This record gives sequence, structure tokens and C-alpha cells, in this order.
Amino acid sequence: MESHEVLKRALQKTTPKAVAAELGVSLSLVYKWAEKPVEFGSGSRNPLDRLLQIIDLSGDTGIVEWLCRQQNGHFVKDPGVSGHHIDHVLLATQEIIGQFSNLLNEISNAAEDQSVSKEEAVKIRQCWDQLKSYAECFVRCCENGDFKTMSRLPR
Repeated sequence: MESHEVLKRALQKTTPKAVAAELGVSLSLVYKWAEKPVEFGSGSRNPLDRLLQIIDLSGDTGIVEWLCRQQNGHFVKDPGVSGHHIDHVLLATQEIIGQFSNLLNEISNAAEDQSVSKEEAVKIRQCWDQLKSYAECFVRCCENGDFKTMSRLPR
């Protein structure tokens, strides 16, 4: 989905007039943000495209992470495709089970004393994020029917 489509969908849940008033911009600008950009036309790039450009220029996903936290979520970057290749669905499934086992191990170790320290919570989050990233890569490979591009993540 392109950025203008995302904005158009969001504007269906409120009104362009309300957005313009709250942001202190013109109503016509809000409408332009929700239109497909034309290559040589005048107009303004929408806020999503501008944020993406800042992220691309900086190489820092902090903006995305902050936005996710503001909406009670958490950003997990999908893994790259380099590393040890997995050529079969069974091996990929075993890797997911292994990573889930690592997560459960971290949780068990942390809970032994009936509390979870900040450091232990960080380790649990890292295991969870790695598992989610790998599982997302697995699902994409399922959708594409291509397990040769799936890489084994370091533990």
C-alpha cells in the first residue's frame, strides 16, 4: 500500500477538515496528501513520505519505533536474507521451535526468583523480537514458496 492510500484510509475514520484544523494546515493540503502523486505536478509530499525519507537518510528506525510505542505497539525489523541458508520447510520449522525454546528458557530463568529484573526483561524482549522476525521471514517464504532465501538467525 502506498503512503497516499494509507492517509486516504485514515481520513475515512475522521474528517480532512478536522485533520487540517488540528495540524494547522490547509484543507486542500490534507486532500493532496491523500492523492496519488504526479511525477511532474506541483503539490506537497505527504508526511509519511517525508518521514520515510528522514529514516532512509539517517538509517535510523527510531522514528518508527517511537510511533509504534505511541500506539502501544513495538517495532520489529524483519531479518535480512544473508547467513546460513535453509533449504527445506522442516529445517525452518525446527529453527522456529528452537527459538521459541530459547524464549521460554529466558522466561523460566528470569522467573526463578519470582520477579523479573530490567536486565532479564531486556533479554526476554530480544528473544521475542528475534522469534517474531524469524517467524515473519518464515511466513514470507511460505507465501513465496522459496525457502532457499530464508536464513538461519544467530542465537
